[in-house]
Amino acid sequence: MTEYSDSKSETLVFIWEIIKVVVISLAIIVPIRLFIVQPFFVRGASMEPNFLNGDYLIIDEISYRFNEPKRGEVIVFRFPQDPKQFFIKRIIGLPGETIELNRKSVIIRNADNPSGFILDESAYLSEPIILGTLRMKLDDNEYFVMGDNRLQSSDSRRWGPVNVSLIIGRSVLRAFPFSRFDIFGEVQYQFTDI
Repeated sequence: MTEYSDSKSETLVFIWEIIKVVVISLAIIVPIRLFIVQPFFVRGASMEPNFLNGDYLIIDEISYRFNEPKRGEVIVFRFPQDPKQFFIKRIIGLPGETIELNRKSVIIRNADNPSGFILDESAYLSEPIILGTLRMKLDDNEYFVMGDNRLQSSDSRRWGPVNVSLIIGRSVLRAFPFSRFDIFGEVQYQFTDI
């Protein structure tokens, strides 16, 4: 009788220890997952060759609570026309700027450069292709985003700017596939006056 009783109490202690480990793990993991970093799988070809279909990214959700998004950062956001969908694109235009696209370049006009400058995207594009022309003035809370694969990307050229309230976070690293592991740094642009 003692042997059965000891076995039963050991089992209950074991189960209680497992429950404690699970609860403590969830208490640590869930807030991190909800408020600090989030995994994201790339789907589609809109960000090729820099981000491929199936890439597993880690998204930093906390930086933008303290800093504004920057030009060149790759962000994940809720699609303006259907907030249940998530998109990944690169920030090209910042709030208050005027973006002009012609067949071969992106021209940005802002308070510091009212005459405008040509955005040199050679840091992440081997051959920038724009397709079509466009002129868009951004409001104080809007960002102009484009996919790196301009021929395959549905982006601000088609459905307009992204409101800051829709931005989830910025991609900080590619965790998978291991052969493409990468930590993403700040894009260094060369600006050419018009």
